[in-house]
Amino acid sequence: MSAFLEVGAAGLFHAGVLFLVAAGLQLVFGVQKIVNLACGSTYALGAYLGITVATTAMMWGLPPVAAVATLPLAAAGVALLGPPVERLLRTVYDRDESFQLLLTFALVLMAQDSIRAVWGATPRQVDGIYLAFGQVQFLGARIPVYNLMVIAAALALALALGSFLKRTGFGLLLRATAENRAMAAGLGVDTRRVYVAVFTLGTFLGALGGALVVPSAAASLEMAVELVVEAFAVVVIGGLGSMPGALAGAVIVGLLRAGALLVFPEAEVLAVYAVVVAVLLLRPAGLFGKPA
Repeated sequence: MSAFLEVGAAGLFHAGVLFLVAAGLQLVFGVQKIVNLACGSTYALGAYLGITVATTAMMWGLPPVAAVATLPLAAAGVALLGPPVERLLRTVYDRDESFQLLLTFALVLMAQDSIRAVWGATPRQVDGIYLAFGQVQFLGARIPVYNLMVIAAALALALALGSFLKRTGFGLLLRATAENRAMAAGLGVDTRRVYVAVFTLGTFLGALGGALVVPSAAASLEMAVELVVEAFAVVVIGGLGSMPGALAGAVIVGLLRAGALLVFPEAEVLAVYAVVVAVLLLRPAGLFGKPA
């Protein structure tokens, strides 16, 4: 029982990180109708910048517990790349999806080379934060408090995003633009401003996922591509463009991976994609997606 609880908590921790990246991907696709492969790059940049910011803060005397507060600052720094990248993506908004995929994948490669040039090819990690908050004992299981903090943060952000989209004026503009861009523009909505805001928010969410994961795992050059694969598994399961689907898909993928690691590690990836194939066969639009 203790082993299952520990693995389940680890799976939910991974699900929380996945949800942040997938939520950014869903938001960008829902409003801008662009499949953003570069979400993995924002995740990797957030991880590496988070390591730099947190390590620098601790070098200046900030205790590890307080250094966690600097991780969102790293995500905000990566979000500054949102407006110029969105300006570049305007060239492919109304073109075939293949152009969108090629351009965003080119951004992945460019970001990977930039990371190698700045931080080097050796994996990096920020030390001293993960266990600084201690552990909780429950039914014999020892669960790091940091995992619970990330899970709670992901749930809080999910609720905040839902409220933002449904109960604020700008959220209504986002939904109107997502439903019918031409009609929204005809009614006076500045769709370019909406697109910049959406892409910047999506960039921040992806970078925040990367920044929050580095206290528990090393950042490496391969993490961008690995995360893109998992993020698309999440959106296929949950439904492309659905925020509740992103949350449900992230939980399913996180728990499946954790369970496979406990029972049959060799089937870690197979377990996730078996569910992806089953969803594509039984419900192609995803669990929460709307059929075209």
